[in-house]
Amino acid sequence: MKLNYKQTVLIGLAFLYISAFWQLYDTLIPLILQKSFHFKETLTGTIMAMDNVFALFLLPFFGALSDRTNSRYGRRMPYIVGGTLFSIVALMVMISAGEQKNAVLFIASLGMVLLGMGIYRSPAVALMPDYTPKPLRSKANAIISLMGTVGGLFALFAIRIMVPQQENPEYMPVFVVVALVMFCSLIVLMTTIHENKMTRIVDVSEESATENKLPREVKKSLLFILLAVFFCFMSFNAVMSAYSRYAERIWQIRGGTFAGSLVVFTLVAIVSFIPIGIVAEKIGRKKTIMCGLVVLTLVYCLLFLCQQYSIAIYFAFAFGGIGFAAFTVNMYPMVVDMSKSANVGRYTGYYYTFAMAAQIVTPIVSGTLLEYVSYITLFPYAAFFSLLSLGAMVFVQHGDSKPKQKVTLESFASQE
Repeated sequence: MKLNYKQTVLIGLAFLYISAFWQLYDTLIPLILQKSFHFKETLTGTIMAMDNVFALFLLPFFGALSDRTNSRYGRRMPYIVGGTLFSIVALMVMISAGEQKNAVLFIASLGMVLLGMGIYRSPAVALMPDYTPKPLRSKANAIISLMGTVGGLFALFAIRIMVPQQENPEYMPVFVVVALVMFCSLIVLMTTIHENKMTRIVDVSEESATENKLPREVKKSLLFILLAVFFCFMSFNAVMSAYSRYAERIWQIRGGTFAGSLVVFTLVAIVSFIPIGIVAEKIGRKKTIMCGLVVLTLVYCLLFLCQQYSIAIYFAFAFGGIGFAAFTVNMYPMVVDMSKSANVGRYTGYYYTFAMAAQIVTPIVSGTLLEYVSYITLFPYAAFFSLLSLGAMVFVQHGDSKPKQKVTLESFASQE
């Protein structure tokens, strides 16, 4: 049993441009809201939570809807193509409104962008398990995550190069570049991935997938996995959505200089994905995730202690990239390995429902703390929820990989 590398990489293009967009969204939209429209921290945090409010309903809905879709273009591609094109058009309207300082049009078009992203995100992510056997999904997800991280890295480099170090920089060029990446990636995806001509991995018990319920002990593990996802994103998203502002307020960083440490984080994550998959094969997904959460917690503590922008921050973000890789490579396969081939989209929706629910709450809560208490609350807040995620993983007993006597790149984690 071998992984189809070419097919996996092509499927990963969807995740590449998803990640490029969200990197841009998380780092620049808060700055636009504050610099162009002079919104306060709490209002900024509330608007930044809009994407997660949309996603909380749209991702499980369109994930399950794509499970039941049977079109000439396949189950997932109609949603991927339609949602992406809609998002690109709305994105151009949004950034034009920002340049014109039209707050009403900016917020309205931002909502349209988020609607488009919600339409295609779950179907795009579900493509990987659709065409990858369960024993190979950790490895495939490492490649998909690698593609996503490349997209995020591209966005960071674009920010670093194209956003000038001045009080009110112009953001239009970097948004146009990312929109072009989205469009070009979509064209490649459309011309190379033809769902109805590909061999979908069908579970032998698919015919009863809608009738059989998960055993009670498996449900318990699924619940704690989803809680771990919730707590980890409470932690991680708080940092990602506020980091650019934290760097300006605490470390006195201007322009796109702050992106340098995020580039280090991303580069280390990229080189860690495949090795993390091998480690998970040896010691199991659960232990790998828990080690990653310990590393992330320690990183947040170190960043809290940093009083100025120094080399220590780069080292912290380097280790953070390893911790992030350990979590992201293994968590999604643990969830979808409990599904049948007929409801992969639904379980993908479960994963994102908990991830997005956390990201609805955390920008508001952390934003309130930043505004009314102090910016120095950011990293203790992140460390606290990272520890809660670690605690939830203790109770997970299913969806793990079985360590084998011999490890090869062609043989990755099997589910329990």
